[in-house]
Amino acid sequence: MGNGNRPTPEFRREAVRLALTSGRTRREIAEDLGIGLSTLTRWLSLERDASEPSEAPVDVHAELKRLRRENAVLKQARDILKKAVALFAKEGSR
Repeated sequence: MGNGNRPTPEFRREAVRLALTSGRTRREIAEDLGIGLSTLTRWLSLERDASEPSEAPVDVHAELKRLRRENAVLKQARDILKKAVALFAKEGSR
């Protein structure tokens, strides 16, 4: 972030979701998202202290479908990058 723009509520929710479910440290998530660790910690506290949920209950089946689709896209991108690396390595050895 760091560009002076205020983060959107969606960005905040996604940052909190990542912090709670990704298994990565808060510091890693904050660095990846370009926010301060104290900011992420404050968002987590606000989310936990909220008396009412900030979003509708998660539809587990829809979330699973979305994650499977995202996983497939990421696997395709990885495979493309592997092929590109192999191609460039072969061209570079000529």
